[in-house]
Amino acid sequence: MKNNNQEEERKKESTFNLDSRFNQTLRNVQGLLKGRSFPGKVLLTRRSHPLNDVGIPELSPDIERSYLENDRGPSEVVDGSSEGYAPPNSDRREGVLMRKRLEYHECVSQYYDIPDTERSDDEINMLRQIGVDCPRTVPDVTFFQLAEVQKSLERILYTWAIRHPASGYVQGINDLATPFLVVFLSEHLQGSMDNWSIFDLSPEKIPDIEADCYWCLSKLLDGMQDHYTFAQPGIQRLVFKLKELVRRIDEPVSRHMEEQGLEFLQFAFRWFNCLLIREIPFHLVTRLWDTYLAEGDALPEFLVYIFASFLLTWSDKLQKLDFQEMVMFLQHLPTQNWTHQELEMVLSRAYMWHSMFNSSPSHLAS
Repeated sequence: MKNNNQEEERKKESTFNLDSRFNQTLRNVQGLLKGRSFPGKVLLTRRSHPLNDVGIPELSPDIERSYLENDRGPSEVVDGSSEGYAPPNSDRREGVLMRKRLEYHECVSQYYDIPDTERSDDEINMLRQIGVDCPRTVPDVTFFQLAEVQKSLERILYTWAIRHPASGYVQGINDLATPFLVVFLSEHLQGSMDNWSIFDLSPEKIPDIEADCYWCLSKLLDGMQDHYTFAQPGIQRLVFKLKELVRRIDEPVSRHMEEQGLEFLQFAFRWFNCLLIREIPFHLVTRLWDTYLAEGDALPEFLVYIFASFLLTWSDKLQKLDFQEMVMFLQHLPTQNWTHQELEMVLSRAYMWHSMFNSSPSHLAS
C-alpha cells in the first residue's frame, strides 16, 4: 500500500514537472513573440559596446543590428573564442590567435601563392570555379563586388578546400564565409556597409581578418562536413526530416505539395546548402547567424525547424498555387522588404517547435 502511494506521488511529481517545463516553454515563446531575446542565446557581434547609465550597451550603428525595440541586452563577442578556435582564457588568447593566423598565412603561401604549374588539374579547376563564384557572392551588396574583397574571399575558400580534401570546394560555401567577413571587417570600417571601402582598411589588417574568417568558417563546417561531401548526404538527410516535420505541423500544405508533385529537394536543397543567405536581405543575415552560432554542434538539427518555420510563413499562399507557380514562388520568395520583425517570428516558431518535437521524435510519427 505504501509503495502504491509512493508510486502515485512520483507520477504526480513527474506530471507537475512536465507541465512546468511546458508552461516555461510557452512563456519563453510568448516573450519571443513580443520581441525579447532568445533565452540562453548569444548574438553575433565583434564590437564591444560601452554601457550607458542604466547598464545597457549602446549599440554601434555600423552594421544594422538584430535587436528589436525590446531586444536589448549584452551580447557575446565573436573574437574567435566563441567560435571555438581561440581559448576563452584571455591570457592565452592573444598567443593562440597569433599562432592560428600565422598558420593560415603559411597555408596561403604554400597552397595559393604558387604558379599553376605546381597545381594538379583538379586544383586548377577548383581555383577556377572559386574565381567564377566569388563575383556571384552577395551580388546585391556593392562591397562584395570590389576586386580586393573577392580576392580575399578566393584565398579563404581555396585554402579551406585544399585543407579539406574530403569535400573540396562546393558551390554555396562561398556564401557561408560572408557573415564572418562582414563582422570582422566591422571592427575596422565605420558607418554603413553600403559606404565601406576596402581602401579605408590598413593593408596589414587584411591577412589577419582573412585568417579569422578562415578559422571561423572551418569551425562552422566541421559540424556539417557531410553537407558538402560527395552527393551531399547530410543535406539530403535534413531535407527528408524537413518534409516529415512539415507534414506533422501543417498537414494541408504537405498534402497539397505532394498532390502537385513538388519535392522538397527542388527548393530546400539550396536553403541547406547556403543556410538561407540567398533567401533573405543581407542586412538580416547577421541576426540569423546569431542563432546558428548559438546552437553550436546542434545546428544541423535546428536548421530543420528554422526552415520549416520559414516555409510555413506562406502556408496559405502555397495552398493556392499549382506546381509551376509553387516552384517559381519558392525560388523568388517575397522577402526583399523583410525587417527584423519577420525574421524574429520565423525564429520564434522554430524555437517553439524545436522545444515541442526534438526530444519527442514519436510525436513526428504518423
